[in-house]
Amino acid sequence: MGTTAKKTVLITGCRRGIGRDAALALARRGHRVLATTHTAKAAAELGRLAAAERLPLESFKLDVTDTDDRERARDHDIDVLVNNAAVGISGSLVEVPLDLVRKSFEVNLLGPLALTQLVLRQMIGRDSGTVIFVSSLAGRITMPFMAPYTMTKFAISSGAETLRSELERLGSRVNVCLVEPGAYHTGFNQEMLAGKYTWMGRESYFRKLLAEIQAGEEKYFRRMEQRSTASIVRQVVRAAEVERPRMRYTAPWWQALGVRLMRAAGR
Repeated sequence: MGTTAKKTVLITGCRRGIGRDAALALARRGHRVLATTHTAKAAAELGRLAAAERLPLESFKLDVTDTDDRERARDHDIDVLVNNAAVGISGSLVEVPLDLVRKSFEVNLLGPLALTQLVLRQMIGRDSGTVIFVSSLAGRITMPFMAPYTMTKFAISSGAETLRSELERLGSRVNVCLVEPGAYHTGFNQEMLAGKYTWMGRESYFRKLLAEIQAGEEKYFRRMEQRSTASIVRQVVRAAEVERPRMRYTAPWWQALGVRLMRAAGR
């Protein structure tokens, strides 16, 4: 690790993908990692993987929507909180069942916010710490039939910026920043896209277009998805280790550049 101070890092949503890979990367760099998952089974599997490498990683169940689970964070002095847990829910806004939208906001926004408020009590008290929200490049530009997910990412990006400004007004040295991944092949996108077809069927306004929509989405993600999470994991590690992180960390660079150009063009 060189001169980088060892930290205690709590990461949510570590069953697979970016969360798991970031947890392992930070542990391999010598940090004490609390890698949490939605289920005890997934936590046990990750724990066995860490034990095989003798990593300083503890894994346990923490459902961000469960009050009792969130309270487990009080048992640890957390230097860095990485809010990574999320569900992917897609579908047309004109007909999406509202209970699915509520679930998306509960898991992707309200649960992480509640956990952040809890952890901030200790961080503000000692005037140190970093909170990282894993948002998405899809939290800065709209995508058809993905709004139940992307709306939550727009919201969390806005919330993180506001929280950072408010803490600065307090004169606090607690940091808040965003990590915004583009498209990575972890299986998350495929599950999210497929989910809407369980209810967008013969009664859907888009029933005549479903095959075209599905084919277009599959083609887009085959072209855009990065096979390795390495580039975005490096950004999580940077945000966790630096003394004063910048507001945003993005990867892959070319997708982030594309989003900036589209925003500049009025999207």
